[in-house]
Amino acid sequence: MRIAAMMLGILIGWAATVGLPTGHAADPASDFFNGKDTTGWVGLKSYWKVENGAIIGSTFPDGLKFNTFLCSQKKYRDFELKFQVRLKEGKGNSGVQVRSEFFDMDKFAVKGPQCDIGGGFWGSLYGEHFGGMMQAAPKDQVSKVLKPADFNDYYIRCVGKHVTIKINGLTTVDADFPKMPDEGIIAWQLHAGGPMEVTFRNIEFKELSGK
Repeated sequence: MRIAAMMLGILIGWAATVGLPTGHAADPASDFFNGKDTTGWVGLKSYWKVENGAIIGSTFPDGLKFNTFLCSQKKYRDFELKFQVRLKEGKGNSGVQVRSEFFDMDKFAVKGPQCDIGGGFWGSLYGEHFGGMMQAAPKDQVSKVLKPADFNDYYIRCVGKHVTIKINGLTTVDADFPKMPDEGIIAWQLHAGGPMEVTFRNIEFKELSGK
């Protein structure tokens, strides 16, 4: 019996090492976004869908008269978020709210820091109903790496009051911001204006709280 117990312990340890299921493993990224639907997220669902593991927001054919967001139901503190993003035909404006809060539940509008996407603001940190521009990205450097109508690698890291943003490997923001909230929701944006479509794919998320 003792030998059998030892062998079982060795097999369980081996399974954990090589990544085989042991009955209690969990994927943190799937807790954030499951890749299948908008479970765990709230918003005006007529504007949002999930296809092939990607979050797609679209205001076709009529556009929008207000900003709206697909919002996490959970609040987050320290984290890393990686994804690829594309604005259809390079048109429109979007962003990702971090450590934010609800502003208008009827429109699913939020307020707080936003990692910007689109126009001349790619890679900037903007305060949505939160005081305006917090740090503008260097446009001349961004223009050298940006693919306006194609997918771009986007990286966000929030630890304490420090925020880092990268686009296609270029660091556009890397500084402390005293007014950064300690925690809040994460939200994907559809901007007011003409018809637009934004796709977020290959989403990877890692909580860093306590590190």
